Amino acid sequence: MSKYAKWVMGGLGWALGGPIGGILGFVMGSAFESMNSGEYEYRPPRQQGTQPGDFRISLLILSAAVMKADGKQLKSELNYIRSFFIQNFGEITTRHYMQAFRDILKQEIPLQDVCLQIKSNMDLHSRLQLLHFLFGIALADGHAHTTEIKIIEKISDWLGINQYDFISIKNMFVKDTESAWKILEIPPDSSEEVVKRAYRTMALKYHPDRVSHLGEEFQQAAKEKFQEVNDAYNFIKKKKGFS
Repeated sequence: MSKYAKWVMGGLGWALGGPIGGILGFVMGSAFESMNSGEYEYRPPRQQGTQPGDFRISLLILSAAVMKADGKQLKSELNYIRSFFIQNFGEITTRHYMQAFRDILKQEIPLQDVCLQIKSNMDLHSRLQLLHFLFGIALADGHAHTTEIKIIEKISDWLGINQYDFISIKNMFVKDTESAWKILEIPPDSSEEVVKRAYRTMALKYHPDRVSHLGEEFQQAAKEKFQEVNDAYNFIKKKKGFS
């Protein structure tokens, strides 16, 4: 098996079957031959929850769907995604996964089925982090493309993420005059008590420790989302004049 297929498969748990498994079957190609040669040791599906490999594969497939949303696959977009992965996951991991990503882009992605599989096997906090990453990739070129935002909204719905959480994360990237309140999921006329309660709720929901099971690299990335919550809270405090 090619090195990148071994890398992908080696980190994979629950996605050995279903639509994600079908997509990866195309990517891995010669897996059977490699298993016979001893290059790859089969690992049965894990039941302990989302693992880093599961998360990365989910992100690759969903990123491919977002990238293909406007019917174009630009080299500049591929470069943005590569840079994004390097920043968040390092060069070695990115090199292997980007080779797999090119093969994933060649396939028709049954997006709703993929999302439902992820929803069934991934905890909410990991799914929220997926959504955050997808917005980061979509906005990597500095523009909020309508087709990409729409496909991310569909993905969010199929992943079982409610509309309030979708709007909250969206406003961390696509800013308007009410973004701070939308991030905290409250209206602009909220009282000081409501604002503080909302902040405590969102701080717990988006705290980096919520994705600690995915490893340090994911915790570091989750800090960006957590900082957006803090920034929104500080903005509202200043705007309303309370401490």
